Amino acid sequence: MADYSLFPTVNATLNGTSAVLLVTGRTLIVRGNKAAHRVVMLAAMAVSTTFLASYLYYHYHVGSVHFRGTGWSRPLYFSILISHTILAVVIVPMILITLSRALRERFDRHRAIARWTYPLWLYVSVTGVIVYLMLYHIFV
Repeated sequence: MADYSLFPTVNATLNGTSAVLLVTGRTLIVRGNKAAHRVVMLAAMAVSTTFLASYLYYHYHVGSVHFRGTGWSRPLYFSILISHTILAVVIVPMILITLSRALRERFDRHRAIARWTYPLWLYVSVTGVIVYLMLYHIFV
């Protein structure tokens, strides 16, 4: 039987890396460095795509992992998980639209949706790490 135990850590690392890249990309564009912003945001897209492939592969083979916390931690965990999951589904088309507008140099329309895409994508990336910590380290 294959060992899939490394996948949760890899996936959390990819999510954390995505979050760092998003904040870096936002900082770069605020400072007017469009070329570096583009590179960093494409890297964030690549890292997030790698995460999604790895996540789906892992859960295809392992199935769902049950939260073992009790008491107050359960409603906290499930609140974070539910919001994370819903926004993870919503963010995928938003990222694709945002990226498409940037690549087509429709920067006015890119900025209009990026104002929403950035905080939601960042939230999904950060809460992905939080879910990992709660599931595999804090409440074990």
